[in-house]
Amino acid sequence: MPNIIITGGPGSGKSTLIEALQTRGFLCKQEVSRQLIREQVALATGCVPWQDLDCFANLALNKMITDYNSAGIKDEIVFFDRGIPDVIAYLKAGGLQVEQRFYDAAKIFPYSKEVFITPPWKEIYVNDDERWQTFEEACILHDTLIAAYENLGYNIKFIPCTSVTKRVEYIFKTIKELRKIKA
Repeated sequence: MPNIIITGGPGSGKSTLIEALQTRGFLCKQEVSRQLIREQVALATGCVPWQDLDCFANLALNKMITDYNSAGIKDEIVFFDRGIPDVIAYLKAGGLQVEQRFYDAAKIFPYSKEVFITPPWKEIYVNDDERWQTFEEACILHDTLIAAYENLGYNIKFIPCTSVTKRVEYIFKTIKELRKIKA
């Protein structure tokens, strides 16, 4: 179970959770969308999710594949802030056709079958320069993420809406239990 995804709708606390895991010494891959949005806005390309989701999805997929490959194949746990199936969910939530290459990539670059999802959490939700969705849109995306991951054969583990410390403890406890089951 080395490559573990933490996903969820925008503003649900997953990036904060990834940062907490990183401070505890885990290798973590940051969300590619925020970086790509900043780059594309600076370049004024129009290849941002709110203008050209299809273009942006292709950029995100390529960057996620690069990040996946840079994690290497090892027994060490690597946490990913979103995974390739997220791109499929974003396209579906945007009402766009999902090209076969996205499904192929999801199969070629598999993650741990257990995926951690942070649910929508209105009390912590805020918009910023890269988070343009409304809370209601974030909830729709949350549901679309669940469907995309389940359709690809992943098992969903819902992270409770609680302190970052308790969220980290939940992840560790769940991973420990899953390793016992698989041993």
